[in-house]
Amino acid sequence: MNSNTRVTVLMGGISSEREVSLSSGKGVADALRSAGYTVSELDAGADLAGLVASLTEQKPDVVFNALHGRFGEDGCIQGILEWMRLPYTHSGVRASATAMDKAAARAVFLSAGLPVADGKVISIEELAEADPMPAPYVVKPLSEGSSVGVSIVRKGSNVRAGIVENWHYGTHALVEEFIPGREITIGVLGDRALTVTDITPTPAEGRDFYDYDAKYKAGGSAHVLPANIDADIAKKACDIAVAAHQALGCAGASRSDFRLDDTGDGPARLILLEVNTQPGMTATSLLPEQAAYCGISYPELCGWLVEQALHRQ
Repeated sequence: MNSNTRVTVLMGGISSEREVSLSSGKGVADALRSAGYTVSELDAGADLAGLVASLTEQKPDVVFNALHGRFGEDGCIQGILEWMRLPYTHSGVRASATAMDKAAARAVFLSAGLPVADGKVISIEELAEADPMPAPYVVKPLSEGSSVGVSIVRKGSNVRAGIVENWHYGTHALVEEFIPGREITIGVLGDRALTVTDITPTPAEGRDFYDYDAKYKAGGSAHVLPANIDADIAKKACDIAVAAHQALGCAGASRSDFRLDDTGDGPARLILLEVNTQPGMTATSLLPEQAAYCGISYPELCGWLVEQALHRQ
């Protein structure tokens, strides 16, 4: 690490995950300063010309992308940084855009032979008319992160009309079979899987999966790492996480989320839900938590991402 390396931390943005990104960005900026980098912070607001002007003025050697959600995680900001010839952390344009588009990512996973849930893309009008598949099933926006807009339709429930009425995520949705069991997640750094975290949402009225509040509100969930699961299942999940990272063409860090169905008498079933190319980066987020378990401090993790970005350039 060169103490003269200038890093601009991009944070905030204009997506539904703005507040999460601001928290990530502040943590990253403080960690990089503690590691000896020269750090500037930049809120990537709606003024694109102003953003470009600020980046031009700051003249960073590398940009730490701490944005989440649309415009920050979907290839948009990556394209701007490519155009400006600025090295940046995490994945590039294609991997970011593909991972953020759930239908496109699903196609990549299927092509790579990775386990995904049965599902399909439907129009919202179809959901209004009838169940698109046997309940229980999950309805997901195609291009949102952090479980924003995700709903579960259970047998005998009367929630379809409400989902359609409150839908503001485009004209189509991804519907997938609901996988019972538990949620696990695995961070990947380069070609290395870190460990497996078992995520248990704290019981709350109306919550039956790892939703936005469970992810980001204090006490919303409990993290157990390494997860108390069969060693062979854990290894298989780690292998799938690395394979998904590579199939998408990710760079730097990613985090793969799974459902592990071990509720029946037969073999446990492992289903890949999604790959996050911009995992949460507060000191207590899942990826830094796993890195710490593996002996990588938070400042070391942030510094590694910066050095990887400079090396790729």
